[in-house]
Order: sequence, then structure tokens, then C-alpha cells
Amino acid sequence: MHILAPETWPFALEWVPEDAWLVGGAVRDALLNRKSQTLDFDFVLPAGAIEAARRMAQYYRVGFVVLDAERKIARVVFDWGTVDFAKQEGASLTTDLQRRDYRMNAIAYNPRNREFADPLQGREDIQKRLIRMVSPTNLADDPLRLLRAYRQAAQLGFTIDPHTQGAIRQLAPMLAKVAAERVRTELGYILESDNGAPMVQAAGEDGLLNSWFPTATSKNWPLVVNIDTAAAQLAEIYPPLGAELHRDLSSELKIPGYLPIAKLACLVSPHPKTAEAELQRLKYSRAEITAVLRLLRALPETGFLRDISIREQYFLFQEVGPMFPAFAAIAVANGIPGSSLAELMTRYLNPKDAVAHPVALVTGQELMAALPVPRGPQIGRLLEEINIAVGEGKIATPQEALKFAAQLLDIVG
Repeated sequence: MHILAPETWPFALEWVPEDAWLVGGAVRDALLNRKSQTLDFDFVLPAGAIEAARRMAQYYRVGFVVLDAERKIARVVFDWGTVDFAKQEGASLTTDLQRRDYRMNAIAYNPRNREFADPLQGREDIQKRLIRMVSPTNLADDPLRLLRAYRQAAQLGFTIDPHTQGAIRQLAPMLAKVAAERVRTELGYILESDNGAPMVQAAGEDGLLNSWFPTATSKNWPLVVNIDTAAAQLAEIYPPLGAELHRDLSSELKIPGYLPIAKLACLVSPHPKTAEAELQRLKYSRAEITAVLRLLRALPETGFLRDISIREQYFLFQEVGPMFPAFAAIAVANGIPGSSLAELMTRYLNPKDAVAHPVALVTGQELMAALPVPRGPQIGRLLEEINIAVGEGKIATPQEALKFAAQLLDIVG
């Protein structure tokens, strides 16, 4: 529990008021010996929270943000993480803790005398790896807390207490009132968690996701779990695909990864226009929406993956684009044998394959210079036919490509 030792903190204890207590996730994670790449400290104190944050920020010359002027909450932003100061809710620390969401999060720690305040037996729940609500009223006060139980269960490997789960089911319709950005963020944490799929299924079956994915049925939720099973099967059959499926794509494609997008595609409508509206409502980025729509447009082809022609393979790869690993996972999750993907997988995993990764032999400008064809859609069609002919092994050089295009024009014209 070294994170609770002030001498290990990246800031001096003297900048924390003497009547402040450390609360929330930092205390819980310390009791779990759970480490995070970024530090997140939350302090509560009877008064002077915004002033305390401002003094710390000025001393360290870092960012300062008032998060909630009415509730007196402010944040100090360091490179390594954040320090929040908040005025305690109610007349005492115990009252403040009694207003929190789950008992495991209602523990306070005094960094000066190194004592815990645990009026709700949160440490006992942590030992049992159990998520228990403080009260239904507290969950109703901020309905995002309903979904947060499933996110924390996924991230921590905890079980949701049956009584708490029953209360969540009763309150589930209230999640529709929460801002879309907040719901999307919590859902993103679950989808990206290694243990998140069962929690997505549980949240869906408990009615939490109905208002955000109105076209989903009882068949959608298990599909999310099937994605992980399919990914494991594909990794076993095609080992190079294993690392690819779990790769972080936030820098390259501006999406979290193949598997989170594949799971998201299992939740939305199979009809691209309806799915796009659902994702826009949740404020997903254009890159994420485009990735999901690529999958949905390609998925009708999954019933015909075995023995499809080179031309059909080419257009499938064009449709699904860089999302082929996610497409493969969804196909297998829907019952398509992994062996049916053998030829497609071989092509995808070969960066020099002309069908999966076509490289143009000629450009549109070169076509217009060599042939009597104007700028327009016909150029694009000719380039497509050239790429397909390369994949079929009919041509291999720019000269052959120009001759092939000329022959096509003769046939057409």
C-alpha cells in the first residue's frame, strides 16, 4: 500500500490541508495493491477545497481547473495524473462517505495519522471482491453509477452483490437521462477491458443498455462474449493474428482496437444508417463510426466466405479495409468456421498480397495520358479492374496494365 504513504507521493504533504482525507479509487486500489499508470488522488475536506487546489497548482506551476463551483470541487493537473480537492458533502466525513456509490469506494484515509475511516465496511467488501451499493437513493442521484458497477466489476474482477444488481435492474431506465458522453466513456472502459465482455452482457440483460441500443435484442448481448472466444480461436489457428487483434490502434486508426470495435458492432443495429444514428447519439468519433460501418456493410458476406472468387475477395477487402481482423472475429462469433477464412486470412497476413493489399500499377493520370478516356468515374472503374486482374495473375507490369485497360475500353466501346 505504498501509494498511501505520503513520502511516496509526487507532491509534498504540506500542500494537503491538515483536515483533508484521501477517498475513492486511490484508497480502494491501494488496498487491492493495484497499480495504475496514472495517479488519481481525491481529497475531501470541510472547507477551502478550491483554495487548496489553487495553492498547490500555483506552487508546482501546473494546471488548475474548477470542476464544480457550486459543489466546491477543483483539480490540479500534473503530467503524471491529477489531484482533486472537494468540499465534503454533509456535516461530517461519515455523512460524505454515506453519500457515495459503492461501499468499496466509501473508505477514507488520513495521510497524517495513517488511519482509515470505514463506516460502511468497505474493506470487508474489498476482501470479498464484492460490489455492494451504499443505497439505491445514491445510485439514483447519479444514474451513471449504475453502469459504473459493471465497469468496475470488469476492471477489478469483482462480483456485483445480488441485492445491488436487483436495485440496478429497477433503476436501469434512469440511465437514459445521463449525458451521452458519460455513458460512452463508461461503456468504452468496459469494452476495452480484458474481462469486460461478460459485464457488457450482464449490463444488457439487466436493461441498462436498452435506451442507448434500442434495436438490440437478447441475441446481441451474448455475441459480445463470443467475440473474445472467436478471437482466441483465430489466434490459435492463425498465431500472427493474435497480437494484431489485441493491438492498440488509437494512434494509427484513432480507434481503441479491433476487439472493442467488433464488440460495439454487435450492439448496434445491423442496418448501417440506423447504426450510424445510434453511434452519433452516443457521441462516438467519426473514426469509430466509420470502423463500425465498414464491419456492418461487410458482414452480409460472411455466409459466402468459402470458395469466393478473387473478384469477390477483392471487393470484400475494399469494403472492410483495415478492419479485417475485427471482421474475422465477428464472422467466427456468428458461427462461421475459422477454416472458412483460411484463404482470406493468408492474404491479409501477407502484406504483399495483391488482393488484400493492392498496389496500383498505374495512376489515373497515366491512364488519361495513354488512353482516350476523360476524367470521371470510368477511371476509377478501370483502376479497380486492373487491381483485380493483378490479383488474378493476369497482368504484372504497368505496360500490361495499360494494354489491359485499352482492351477493356474496346470491349465497352
